[in-house]
Amino acid sequence: MLYTAGGAGPGSGPAPSPNVPFGDRVGPDSRWPSRARRTALRVLRRPLVDRGDPRWLVRRWPDLFACLVALSFFWLSLTPSLVPRPWYLQGVIGGITAAIGYGLGALLATLYRRLAPWRPDETVRARCWLGFHLLTPPLVIFLLSRSADMQRELRRLQALPPALTWHSLMIALISLAVALALLTVARGIRLGTRLLIEVLHRFVPGPVAVALAVLLSSLLVVFTGRDLVFERGVLTVAERIAATKDASTDPGVLRPYSPLVSGSPDSLVSWERLGNKGRTFTGTVLSAREISALTGAPALQPVRVYVGRAAHETHREGAELAVRELERTGAFDRSVLLIAGTTGTGWINPTTVEALEYMTGGDSAVVAVQYSHLPSWMSFVVDQQEAGDSTRALVDAVHERWSRQPEDTRPLLLVSGESMGVQAIEAAFTDIDDLVDRMDGGLLVGPPDASPIHGGLTDDRDPDSPVWRPVWRGGEHVRFAQFPETDLARGGADWAHPRVIYLQNASDPVVWWSPDLLFRRPEWMNEPLGPDVTGAIDWFPFVTFWQTTVDMAVSYGAPAPHGHRYGANPVDAWAAIVEPEGWTASDTRRLRTLLEERHPPRAGWAGTPD
Repeated sequence: MLYTAGGAGPGSGPAPSPNVPFGDRVGPDSRWPSRARRTALRVLRRPLVDRGDPRWLVRRWPDLFACLVALSFFWLSLTPSLVPRPWYLQGVIGGITAAIGYGLGALLATLYRRLAPWRPDETVRARCWLGFHLLTPPLVIFLLSRSADMQRELRRLQALPPALTWHSLMIALISLAVALALLTVARGIRLGTRLLIEVLHRFVPGPVAVALAVLLSSLLVVFTGRDLVFERGVLTVAERIAATKDASTDPGVLRPYSPLVSGSPDSLVSWERLGNKGRTFTGTVLSAREISALTGAPALQPVRVYVGRAAHETHREGAELAVRELERTGAFDRSVLLIAGTTGTGWINPTTVEALEYMTGGDSAVVAVQYSHLPSWMSFVVDQQEAGDSTRALVDAVHERWSRQPEDTRPLLLVSGESMGVQAIEAAFTDIDDLVDRMDGGLLVGPPDASPIHGGLTDDRDPDSPVWRPVWRGGEHVRFAQFPETDLARGGADWAHPRVIYLQNASDPVVWWSPDLLFRRPEWMNEPLGPDVTGAIDWFPFVTFWQTTVDMAVSYGAPAPHGHRYGANPVDAWAAIVEPEGWTASDTRRLRTLLEERHPPRAGWAGTPD
């Protein structure tokens, strides 16, 4: 223990000196507390009276104000976001946001100490630490309980069972471990910068040494984090896994022998060069018999053309090969020709394609080109330009060949895409007017925030419509829907062709994630909220960004139409876009039921097919 110069030690007098620090007296008539009590109090006071070597950076005790800010950020991370999340990811979010809060708190505390002359004495600080230790555990328990209640309410809104496993203790421990790990790394970086300053100061003046050390440390952190850890570590491992997956064939997928699909013996694209998603796409093509079983009328075998990434060197070569495959299969003689944008791995939602094939009695053709075999999150980071260039080349090549067809024999030319596929399709057009002028319709599902045309439509929406269900120019050509039966009627019956439909859920984090969430409140949190978004949601700097980032990883955890699941909604959308002759609302309901049975949602939180 530390005592003041005029203080008395244990047993040295009838009463302790009034200058003895807080905690060394029990009461007004007491002498000295027991040894055990002094030890306990010394542990509580250690951050105040025994800070260790002032040069310590990694091992020193934390700052009280920074701890309070970190704790506040952790509490904010417990608030609900767009979709329910599992407890272990809540722990990760809590740790990241707590570390961010600690950094901000430490910065503010440092600025205060350098600018303000007043300091609280040890008595005040000791009482604050004591209050922190006593109040933090019950407050954390209470807020974790409230967080579980809010998660249950969100599950109710999104048609999930009310049961929720919410391991409060594990959430707290994971958050603490993540926060401490990030704090240790940050202090290690600061320690290295200080040592570098000391070395440089031997050769250059102090301010120059500080500036150079900070610059070199920043460059080293960026290089290590981006080039070594992310690009040569995470991306390299993920790319190898993706390449192995792309070379494989999913169970139950067999090579087709129909000349109307790619990968068959008659195809210009070999089975081996289709890639994993291409083989699944062509190997599971519907038969005429399956279509007739639903429609009760004779049907055709649908045409499916797919060009894998391994089958072409340049985007132009891939597009030209796709057009030759369309000509070989007689696709330009069908009633409908669909250009499908793929996600990173080359995935195409089978529900979207099969809905159109059933609806047209098999008198349809679908064409797609794989631009990458990487998962969508990796494609978003490294292949956004590739996605746009590849899809633009395909759209231009198909449209040019389609334009040479006699006008009265041309098929309806449509486009579709889901998730990253929307961004790829939109990159093929300058704006929505260009899309409407060149295409006969389009279905775009779950558009990412970075999709250029979607962003323009949302910003330019009619003033009385919310951002999660915008109305653009009265719904003349473009409409947005989460519940198609009612949402597509917004804008009235005056709906001209060509028709473009965006399926987007108010609770889809893929639609709403943006770096702007770090510092700016998004419009989708303004009243009125979406039908499946809880009123307890709110925006907090930094916190909401990480919550929505994690939401994307679990966006398939809710049933359609919530999160990033859209189920059989493409059936209603195609019925409105194509308006097949003789097709009825009853037919739509029967087809929805059939496709829901053929493609049931995958179990678990990470049910993404990409």
